[in-house]
Amino acid sequence: MLWNIATRTLFHDRGKLVAGLVGVIFSVVLVNIQGGLFFGLIRKASLLIDNGNADIWVGHRGMHNVDFPHDIPERWIHRVRSIPGVREAEPMRIGFSEITLPGGGFEGTMVVGLSPHTDLGRAYELHEGPDDALSHIHGVIVDACDDDKLDSPAIGSFRELGGRRVKIIGKSYGILSFLVTPYVFTTYDHHNELTGSDPTMASYFLVRLTPGVDADAVCSEINQRLDDVTALTAEDFADRSVHYWLTRTGLGISFGAATALGLLVGLVMVAQTLYAMVLDRITEFATLKAIGSTEREILLLLGAQSSLVASIGIAIGIVTSIVIQQLFSTPRAEIMFSPKLYAGSAILVFVICLAASGLPYLRVRQVDPHSILQG
Repeated sequence: MLWNIATRTLFHDRGKLVAGLVGVIFSVVLVNIQGGLFFGLIRKASLLIDNGNADIWVGHRGMHNVDFPHDIPERWIHRVRSIPGVREAEPMRIGFSEITLPGGGFEGTMVVGLSPHTDLGRAYELHEGPDDALSHIHGVIVDACDDDKLDSPAIGSFRELGGRRVKIIGKSYGILSFLVTPYVFTTYDHHNELTGSDPTMASYFLVRLTPGVDADAVCSEINQRLDDVTALTAEDFADRSVHYWLTRTGLGISFGAATALGLLVGLVMVAQTLYAMVLDRITEFATLKAIGSTEREILLLLGAQSSLVASIGIAIGIVTSIVIQQLFSTPRAEIMFSPKLYAGSAILVFVICLAASGLPYLRVRQVDPHSILQG
């Protein structure tokens, strides 16, 4: 009976019901889109690690962010390769340089040097160009999503990078830096010519383990053998890179503030809708109290109405979020959803809607049930 009264009362005034649903839908969509944009953006901080095909990353002691390495002697890689359980280890170089633009300008780039004979560190998938693009002499690979920054270089065209003539031999798609600096992939040896770096130094050692080997144990062994390095599993290094940008920038605060504002707007709209419904039917609530309904039953009725509004609004909001993701998500502004994000937004908005039922309940508590009998 309680749910019947709640449903009839709620759907009787469809205008106010729609207003309440709009508040819930708005809150759900905002939380999902803001969360999706946040995860899509922060994912770029660990993109090279997540797609690098390595089990362990070895860098200078205290390494904190994949894009800002501190060089280590390349000869140390032989000690890493001698550790039991290490199947393969290859060096990687990352450094900054400038590429010339057809109009006479320059664009800063982050040059990534990789061994052409392995997939370790090869975070990209070729979108254009030959499969062996990395092996071409003086060839470089850029990302198609950076075309606007690089003035849309065509495959086979030439540019100057770090004062050296290079050929655009291939293009990836969606491998974008967390910084505004485009990634440029080349061979490990060619990297030195383009950045002017020390040929005896490397940025990282990328390690692939024999199946079944404990990665943490190998990390500990590497740290013991080489005092000035830090060895981390790919997952730990990715988390550390993400944490670096979260603590050094205001990303968490800015996205969190916008999300909180959206939730506040949704809370006010739902509370206002329920409050207006109570005011329109205040005599009905007085009647319920006059015929013996307890405060608990009244509160349950209002909670039932809030639950209905929340459930319908959450379902529509999640569908709307998915549609927006399909229409507007791009590698440059990626919207990443996950089951945890959906569940978190649904639970959060549902709890807020239940809390919103407290405002009309305070009004109902003040109703004198004798007023309906006197009337």
